[in-house]
This record gives sequence, structure tokens and C-alpha cells, in this order.
Amino acid sequence: MNYLVFGVLTTAVNFLVYLPLNQVISYLIANVISWIFAVVFAFLVNKAFVFESDGWDRKTVLPQLTAFITARLLSLALEELTLLITVEVLLFDSNVMKVFAQILVVVVNYFASKFVIFRGDK
Repeated sequence: MNYLVFGVLTTAVNFLVYLPLNQVISYLIANVISWIFAVVFAFLVNKAFVFESDGWDRKTVLPQLTAFITARLLSLALEELTLLITVEVLLFDSNVMKVFAQILVVVVNYFASKFVIFRGDK
């Protein structure tokens, strides 16, 4: 349940950055910039509140952060590819496809966090 609540908040951060940027720059660039803000927020809340991962020392955080960013880079690639295909090839609206892509990303990120990044915690 915590993942769902904080996932919604992370998605909100993502969209609060993406939507205004999408009005002035390319949707793919806006997506990457919004991703950066969302990833920082997501790591902090996932570690502290969702998976209740102990240890904020460098030895604990650095491997988790590395794995978290790596997983999020993979989901960013999935999101960018989804947007590119659906917007450029299929000619769907970029804002609508951003919502669709976010659903895919949330599912992928949940499994990566639960079973890889924070697997031994809680």
C-alpha cells in the first residue's frame, strides 16, 4: 500500500515537472528532466517509507542508490521507447501516452525495487 501511495506522489512529481516543460521543449527531453526529479524523490521515499530500509551510511546507501538508478535508467529507456513509438509512429498525444508509459514504469519499478534493490530490507 505504501508503494502505491508514494508511487502516486512520485508520478505527481514527474508530471508536475513534465507538463510545463512539454509546452516549451521536446516531450522526450521534458521526460528525461522530469525523470531526474522523480528518481531523486522516489529513492528517498522508497528507502525510508516503502521498504523501510535501514542504514543511511555510505556503505549501505551507495549500492542501493547505484542499483536504484540503474533500474530506473532501464525503465526510463522503456518509457522513452514507448513515447517515441506511440507519439512519433502511431501519432498519439504525448500527454496521454505519458500516462500510459507511467503505468508500465510503475509496475517495472515496483518489481525491481522489491526483488532486487531493497530485497533484504524491512
